[in-house]
Order: sequence, then structure tokens, then C-alpha cells
Amino acid sequence: MNVGELYKRDYGRILASLIRLVGDFDLAEESLHEAFAIALAEWPSSGPPRNPASWLISTARFKAIDQLRRRAMGAGKRAELPEPIAPAEEEPVPLDSLRLIFTCCHPALSPEAQMALTLRTVCGLTTEEIARAFLVPVPTLAQRLVRAKGKIKIAKIPYEVPSDDSLAERLDTALGVIYLVFNEGYSASFGPDLLRAQLCDEAIQLGRMVLGLLPAEREVRGLLALMLLHDARRATRTDEHGAIVLLEDQDRSRWDQAKIQEGASLVERALSGGPPGKYAVQAAIAALHAQARSAKETDWPQIAALYCVLASIEPTPIVELNRAVAIAMADGIEQGLALLAKIHLPGYHLLPAARADLLRRAGRRAESAAAYREALDLVTNEAERRFLEQRLAEVSPLRR
Repeated sequence: MNVGELYKRDYGRILASLIRLVGDFDLAEESLHEAFAIALAEWPSSGPPRNPASWLISTARFKAIDQLRRRAMGAGKRAELPEPIAPAEEEPVPLDSLRLIFTCCHPALSPEAQMALTLRTVCGLTTEEIARAFLVPVPTLAQRLVRAKGKIKIAKIPYEVPSDDSLAERLDTALGVIYLVFNEGYSASFGPDLLRAQLCDEAIQLGRMVLGLLPAEREVRGLLALMLLHDARRATRTDEHGAIVLLEDQDRSRWDQAKIQEGASLVERALSGGPPGKYAVQAAIAALHAQARSAKETDWPQIAALYCVLASIEPTPIVELNRAVAIAMADGIEQGLALLAKIHLPGYHLLPAARADLLRRAGRRAESAAAYREALDLVTNEAERRFLEQRLAEVSPLRR
């Protein structure tokens, strides 16, 4: 594995453990970037070490300690610093990722700061990538990150999983952040590939850990079920060339049946015992897709009904977008298009992409092509861009 692949796969896990070791977000990030730079310079000739993640943590830890010593000397005092941990003992610790999640989603931080800090630290996205995802200027996003990390330091927000008495009250935010990590893995905002499988695995592992901490919480079961049911289709979502394969065209015999069975069992328990939460409802929708033996046998009326329930729990434009598509499949394309026309989601490429697909299905090729062009102006993932370009070519008139 080369340095770039390691950065993409393990950056968040390594950073989470490094933050615990050095106790400072900025210092951990700076030191880790130095360690990656050294790896990039040395590994091509010397070869990667036996345990690359361990080497990076150890090297970054040394760099952080050197930096702290220089600061102490500059201030005219000696700092009491821990001795570096031996490389063989330094491994990314799964619990560190959960600690980092709860730190990022502390109630002292704004929701925008929570999401931005999670994407930066846990997912390893650059400031520029996050700014594009939030549709804000890069300096604005950079300041948002600086303020968030500054507040963590000034307020001495603990880098830990909260105690039982405060864990439940922070649960909803934590689940939202974990799902954010999963979604970035499931459909990457940027880059050449649709999937970042390591982030999906990380989010599922975090979901299991939270369920272990709060086994009675139905929404934790709902979120874990939702992630498992979506992830069960991982192997079929792209072809051997990395091109997107739509749900209706996927080889269902290759879906991970163990994940589907576990997810379906979790859904049943998440839906029992009271009104359903948003993750439980979404998981129920995912279960209907996963358990349909073919695309034609998908229970679209039930899915549309569940989206109506979800809209009553979480009335957001994105939920309305998905509800419109489900109604189009259940009750007719024109009804879906009428609902899409009422949705306002500036800068969100999946709205014109959904409209383009429904227009394509309705045979309205010129309108479909225009909508695909609109989506192409907004998309940031290269795999999605290639898919939209292919669809545009399919509905565009042949050139003479």
C-alpha cells in the first residue's frame, strides 16, 4: 500500500489515537502531516515499515514532543513531557475514534462546526473539500475549524466518551456524526471513487460500540441496521471499472446476506416499543430494498408510505426528495415530478439528477438532458460525474 492509499484509508483512525497521545488537535494534525511527508520521502526507496500505521503514530509523536520542547525552551522553561511510546506499542485504538466523535459533537460547538470538524479529523477531508461540500468560502470554513478547535482547548472539552449520566443527552448528535462518517464512505463527496470503504467499516464499528454502551436505545439499533443494510450492497454498487451500478441493475445474489439478516433483525427491534425514530424508519426502507428478490418486486407503495412517516419526523428537503422519487415509482412519474418541482435545494446535485432520471423514464429526453447538465455543473465526485455524463449521452440526440 502506498502513502496516498494509507492516508485515504487510515488518516482518521491514526489522528484519533494521536490526539489522545498529544492532547492537542492542531499539534496532532501538524505532526501527523510531518510524519506523512517523511513517509512520502523515505518509503519509496527504503520500503514501508512492517506496520505503517504504528510507524506514523510513533514518528508523529516524536515530532509533537520536539515541537512542545521547542515551545518550552522559547518560553524559558522546561516542560515535563512523557517519553515516546515504542513503535511496536503504538496502534490506532478503535475507542479513540469514538472519543473523537464525542469530542467533535460536544454541545458547546455549533452543529456546523461539529460536522466540519468531523469531516476534517475523522474523515480526513481537506478544508477546501469541506468548504465545497458546505457551499461556503474556504476562509469561512477554515475559521470555523479554527474556532471549533480553539473552543475545545479553551473550554477544556474532554477527549473521552461521556459518563452514563450525560451520554444519552448527547446521543442524537453523536449518531448524526457517525452517520455522516458512514455517508462520506458510502458516497464520497470528492475523489475518483464512489466508495471509501474504510469509512463505512469505521462507522459500523462505531455504531456497534455505541450500541454496547447503550443497548436499550432503539435509535442506536436503527442506525446500525441502516448502515449494515446499505453496506450489504457494497460489492455491487460499482463495476470492475469503478462505474456506478444503480440499485435496480445490481446483482442481488452478491449482496451480503449476513449483513441483511442482521440489519433486518435490528430493524424489528428498533421499531418495537414506541414511536419509531428517524434512523429506524430509514432502516425499514433499506430493509424493503434489501429483501426484495428483484427490482420489479420492490414494494414501492410501502416505501413511499415510510417516507411520509419519515417526513413527519424529519421534514427536510432531502427527505422530501426521496419521498418524491418513491411516489414516482409507486404512483406515477408525473406525480413525482410535480413534487420535485416544489423542492428547493440550491447546489445539491442529486435534485436535478433525480429530476433528470424521472424525465428519462418518462421519455422526455430533451428535458432530461437539460437536467443532467444542471447536475453535472454541481457534482464533485468523479465517479458520479462519469455516470451522469453517460446518462446525458444516452438521452442526447445523436450528432450527425
